[in-house]
Amino acid sequence: MQTIRVWDLPTRLFHWLLAAAVVGLVITANVGGNWMNWHLRLGYAVLTLLLFRLVWGFVGGHWSRFGTFLFAPSAVLAYLRGQARPEHRVGHSPLGALSVFALLLILLAQVGTGLMSDDEISFFGPLVRFVSGDTVALATGYHKNVGKFIVIALVVLHIAAILFYKWVKKDSLVQPMVLGDKQVAAGLHLPQSRDTVASRSRALVILAVCAGAVAWLVQLGNAF
Repeated sequence: MQTIRVWDLPTRLFHWLLAAAVVGLVITANVGGNWMNWHLRLGYAVLTLLLFRLVWGFVGGHWSRFGTFLFAPSAVLAYLRGQARPEHRVGHSPLGALSVFALLLILLAQVGTGLMSDDEISFFGPLVRFVSGDTVALATGYHKNVGKFIVIALVVLHIAAILFYKWVKKDSLVQPMVLGDKQVAAGLHLPQSRDTVASRSRALVILAVCAGAVAWLVQLGNAF
């Protein structure tokens, strides 16, 4: 067996921070009241993280780049038939890739509609002022009555997949996402993810820019 770096530190931090923020969003949304202030803050944090991941998907470590887990339908079918290629067992598998893309899209939709939602009491998103009343109503309805449950379902499915891989396939997906490294068969010539001081510094700059963009968006809404 050989050890390779699969998940760089920025990807790992993104994963765990996003997981914590999504859990916090679900809890604060159900508690309501003054906790909605934290719901808004966590929503801005999730948007920042999602923007970061979109950029990092092009400039991050090898296995974090979208190009390494953007599979053709034939690759997905081959994986389901048990004909996985060696690299499919390192980073995201074809099924895991579908889960990642689905989660990113659903979270973007959830955060996007949240920016245009209005509870008609005391909390509203920063983009409410820029869209029509019908759009606000549609966004609010989706955010509260549809999107929230899709997010919860995908999170539950994600956890179920982790447990399935752990108990049935004897393949831990959690440990590499914590430590960054994974054991693979010896002799396989697989690339490692770059995870250096320089790459981590670049990630920090990207995160700061994304946070600044979200802060600007929020202030734009509050300026009117």
